[in-house]
Formats: sequence, C-alpha cells, structure tokens
Amino acid sequence: MIAVLFIAGFAYGQSNKEDVYLIQAMYGKDKKELVNVYMAIPEKQNKKFWSLYDQYETERKTYGKARIKLIEAYANSYDSISDKKATELMNKKIALYNQFGSLQKKYFDKMTLVIGAKQAAKFSQLEDYLENNIRLAIQDEIPFIDQLDKEKVKSAGQQ
Repeated sequence: MIAVLFIAGFAYGQSNKEDVYLIQAMYGKDKKELVNVYMAIPEKQNKKFWSLYDQYETERKTYGKARIKLIEAYANSYDSISDKKATELMNKKIALYNQFGSLQKKYFDKMTLVIGAKQAAKFSQLEDYLENNIRLAIQDEIPFIDQLDKEKVKSAGQQ
C-alpha cells in the first residue's frame, strides 16, 4: 500500500516522469531516444514525424495523469472498497483504456500520412509494448482487492 501511495503521490501531475523513470529503469534510455533508435525515421520525414510525436506525447500525458488519479482513488478506498466504488473505478479504468485506444488510432492515422502505414504500425507496436510494461510495473505495486486482508489472516495464523 505504501508503494501505491508513493507512486501515486510522486507521479500525480508528473505521469511523464513516472513513464520516463520506468522506461529508463527497464531499458536504460529515455523514451524519445528509444523511439528514435527503433523507428529510424528517414531524414525527409524526420521533422514531421517528431512534430506529430510531440503532439502525441502531450495528449498521452493527459491519459497518464488520469491513470494516476485512478490509482490514487483506488489506494484511498482500498481498505473499504464497496461494490459501488469498485464499479465506479472499473468504469473509469475501461473508459481510460478506450480513450488511449482512440488516441492511438488518431495518431496512427496521422502518422500513416507522414511515414506510411508500416512505420506507423511499428510506432504503435512500440507504444503498446512500452505501455504494457508500464502497466505491469504499476500493477506489481498495487495490491489486489482483499489481498491485504488475506495477508493479515495468514500472519495472524502464524503467530
């Protein structure tokens, strides 16, 4: 729980810093450098691609901030989560995933016009890979519902 609060508190309003930290910890590079190496955009498309990339990142950070707010809401209600609160949080989580998918679609279409569909798909795959790794890293720090209660029962039985 402390880890969840630490991540949520540290990262709130700074979701990009969290993403950068996680990416650097996993790959030893910042995200833009990783994208640059992986994508190898030809010089004639370079300026337009990076302009789109920067726009994408600005919008993606909004998604990241919303994710941090959702983690904070879960952390704040974890000990006494009700059915109503669980439903609210899950609906927000699903809406965020859908918004992120829409964001990816929007920029896939825009990037296709600039770098072609194959390169745009390559970018999308990299984004999925990085996003999934970030989600997994965060998920590893968030206890499952009722997990703490089971740990309390287990440790009480061992005493």
